[in-house]
Amino acid sequence: MNILDKITRNSELFSKSEKKVAEAILANPQTAIHSSIATLANLSGVSEPTVNRFCRRLDTKGFPDFKLHLAQSLAQGTPYVNRNVDENDGPEEYTNKIFESTMAALDIAKQSVDISTINRVVDLLTQAKKISFFGLGSSASVAHDALNKFFRFNVPVVYFEDIVMQRMSTMNSTEGDVIVLISHTGRTKSLVEIAQMARANDAIVVGITAADSPLGRESNYVLSLDVPEDTDMYMPMASRIAQLTLIDILATGFTLRRGNKFRENLKRVKESLKDSRFSLN
Repeated sequence: MNILDKITRNSELFSKSEKKVAEAILANPQTAIHSSIATLANLSGVSEPTVNRFCRRLDTKGFPDFKLHLAQSLAQGTPYVNRNVDENDGPEEYTNKIFESTMAALDIAKQSVDISTINRVVDLLTQAKKISFFGLGSSASVAHDALNKFFRFNVPVVYFEDIVMQRMSTMNSTEGDVIVLISHTGRTKSLVEIAQMARANDAIVVGITAADSPLGRESNYVLSLDVPEDTDMYMPMASRIAQLTLIDILATGFTLRRGNKFRENLKRVKESLKDSRFSLN
């Protein structure tokens, strides 16, 4: 039973104040996903502790966990399309739904990411002798974007989409190398094997993946994004956007950690590319 069904079927168990929260959520679940606990409390005309009690009554761990379950409920739409899209939707409907669901997924990802792990991974990247970004399928495009971001940082960066090249590159990894493996499910066998090979060579493995997945268990550090998307049934849209955002976060952290002199060098790189673009009139 999804969380929306659970709210509807258990309405008699709610207090008068909790029913106000239920009514606000059922009236517009997409707004609830975007809302802070203070905003939802205000929309419902109740206190924040009431919203928390409501969430726990539904067997969730609190408001962030409730929003995750709510987003998962809204994910039950047309197979191979985006969450909550109906086969009869027109361009306006499915455009709005895709934007809304992606923004909701990013909000959930922001709540789930561990800042201390980000800080530690940024440390490792700034100290790395070589950085590798590997992914397969939709995650390969994220790894390629990471290459484009980190290539300008004057540090050896490796990217391969071909699994054989990924394995050969990993076999040559050594202590001081950082290998970033990207997989939403974390169940891709070849990437798990690469993680094992890298650690056997004393390289550091960073997994952008599910924490409790096989890849997560083989990684030294895991940056987990709890995006509610079933990639076995849906096109992996929201998860890819969340992964790209995380790459931007790591690249920004890298830039800030390197200091003013490094940022000045990046400005010079940008200036050198001006002649390759048409000027604005």
